[in-house]
Amino acid sequence: MAPVKNGRVLFNEIPTGLPVAGRTTVYDASQTIDLDSVPLNGGFLVKTLVLSIDPYMRGKMRDPSVKSYSPPYFTGEPLSNYGVGVILRSENAAVKPGSHVYSHAFLFQEYFVANDASAFTVLENKENLPWSTYVGVCGMPGQTAHHAWREFAHPQKGDVAFVTTGAGPVGATVIQLAKKDGLKVIASAGSDEKVEFMKSLGADVVFNYKTEKTADVLQREGPINIYWDNVGGETFEAAIDAAAPRARFIECGMISAYNGQAPYYVKNLVLIVGKQLKISGFIVMDLFAKHLAEFYREIPAAVARGEIKYLEDRKLGLEHAGEAIVDVQTGRNKGKSVIVVAQE
Repeated sequence: MAPVKNGRVLFNEIPTGLPVAGRTTVYDASQTIDLDSVPLNGGFLVKTLVLSIDPYMRGKMRDPSVKSYSPPYFTGEPLSNYGVGVILRSENAAVKPGSHVYSHAFLFQEYFVANDASAFTVLENKENLPWSTYVGVCGMPGQTAHHAWREFAHPQKGDVAFVTTGAGPVGATVIQLAKKDGLKVIASAGSDEKVEFMKSLGADVVFNYKTEKTADVLQREGPINIYWDNVGGETFEAAIDAAAPRARFIECGMISAYNGQAPYYVKNLVLIVGKQLKISGFIVMDLFAKHLAEFYREIPAAVARGEIKYLEDRKLGLEHAGEAIVDVQTGRNKGKSVIVVAQE
């Protein structure tokens, strides 16, 4: 077979604020690959089908000397993140040609050779779901919602939960888990369209934080017993004010601080002591050992039955990855951001 194009997305420069498509990241179509003869060296050749675009990717766009829980991107090298692909060739007994695999180690390339089979999960997909769900509601975002809710929420009858970014893949799943547990759910998002989606998920009180003050809604509809935080900043402050004694705060993310904005100084932290609040930050990978098996037993089947709903923001073609990254950081995406790289 003649060599084929192997498009990729490279990390080009460290941003000082929001990433800029075409500058922070660039699409490169100059490389080719011979799928029949590229050396595997004991590894396996992957054809990328779908890639995930997630908020935490912004934190990887940093100077490599800055330490973090997640390794940095390196300039001139392809981005990497969660993805699903199909094995074309293999010299590793753990993965067979034709198998579909999921991993956090997908390069933003149309094709790549991998060697560490332990970093890849072979997907059975008995429910015949779209492969894109395995980077969304059936992948890391769904795992984030499921694992942390199981670990930290401790829902009780009569509890009120407040979920931020409730139209995103994590927040939307949290809303549905909270409703399954019988809670009253308050949920916020940044557009009227997203408010309607949260309403369709069963949230009891939904609002657009850009047109209605979070503090006013929480004072009217609270107090809150569980706070799922994807935002931080002023919203975190409002949640502390509205928290019931011994409320549980699940700190999943703080996107208000991701892109160089002036920091918001929370002014009521002393209430954490007086209200005896429990503040739980987490990294989802640390919860895999306890909760991942249950997740795969329950969530894909529930999605297939329509019991857990999801929304995707799909872009076709690797060349749109830079735009999708910016959309996620600014809230322009509508649902889980997915890059469809190829069909099978």
